[in-house]
Amino acid sequence: MSSIYEKYDLKQVINASGRMTILGVSTPRADVAEVVNYGLNHFFEMKDLVNKTGAYIAKLLNVENAVVVSCASAGIAQSVAAIIIKDDAWLLENLHAVPLTVANEIVLPKGHNVNYGAPVATMVSMGGGKVIEAGYANECSAAQLAASITARTAAILYIKSHHSVQKSILSVAEAAEVAREHQLPLIVDAAAEEDLTCYYQMGADLVIYSGAKALEGPTSGLVLGKKQYVEWVKLQSNGIGRAMKVGKEGILGLTQAIESYISQPKTTGQEMVDKMTPFINSLNDLDGVSAKVVWDSAGRDIARTEITFDEAQLGWKTKAIVDAMKTGEIAIYFRGYRANEGKIDVDVRSVTPSQLVTVAECFKALFSGEKA
Repeated sequence: MSSIYEKYDLKQVINASGRMTILGVSTPRADVAEVVNYGLNHFFEMKDLVNKTGAYIAKLLNVENAVVVSCASAGIAQSVAAIIIKDDAWLLENLHAVPLTVANEIVLPKGHNVNYGAPVATMVSMGGGKVIEAGYANECSAAQLAASITARTAAILYIKSHHSVQKSILSVAEAAEVAREHQLPLIVDAAAEEDLTCYYQMGADLVIYSGAKALEGPTSGLVLGKKQYVEWVKLQSNGIGRAMKVGKEGILGLTQAIESYISQPKTTGQEMVDKMTPFINSLNDLDGVSAKVVWDSAGRDIARTEITFDEAQLGWKTKAIVDAMKTGEIAIYFRGYRANEGKIDVDVRSVTPSQLVTVAECFKALFSGEKA
């Protein structure tokens, strides 16, 4: 409701950056909001709710086990803790006093040790683990991953994300093969990924998703995988998971979101192209600006608009353009990861056609010195 913006003096936002945590991620469907509201207004035996919804999700996705957590970051921390602690009651209450006899090293490709809004290593440390980087920033083969495994290794972690280095990095299936050869669990962080089963089918033991990104659920996360490992994740509700617990409304809302997600038709990349084409044409009419369609670097069926600025002709640095659009009367956010190259990307999934017209008008006004 518009009055919320007025009540708290909040700026209205056009989210052209995608499902990003800094903007509240996504807007759930009506059926999800209805279930969230039901959860808010009823009581449950929480352990029963966790177990029954987890079993329901596992059946929907044809996996061994599942549990709803508060977010994907919590999923990383609790998955790492679960692998280290297992069902040791003393360690559950004394996680950060892990004795040297307990393996706690988490091996991941160096190019996956990224900051996605918070550092991966921080989540691993929160779960009692110690990051061991395999390979180099620009490559990690199966052999290089295996070479980093020692008697202290507790698990292998793979970050499937556009934030990670993509070139010359082994695949999830190859990482799973290394994990099997060394009798280690493989944890895959697939927070923004859209396929809920492929990494499990490739051999991952625990797979972590954001509930609010592709699934468009409430703020939440999903951990699915092998039965025993997920049961150990559940035990974390009496350990570090207590500080990152998910409410009944989040559990029910995500369960509904998953059910809707797998039954409803998805917006295809081609549909995104059709939506952005008039926008691209309007941008290409501006001097010093060129726009084209690009596809998601992590291989998802997501099309975006790549905008390239001729900084010399425009008299604007790209980073300054990004900042100016954020600080206008309406806050317009883009994917600015490549601003240093004079490029930004527009994700149109959360933008209406009329908002795309507004964005184009704001660019035109910015470069002409007018008010949009």
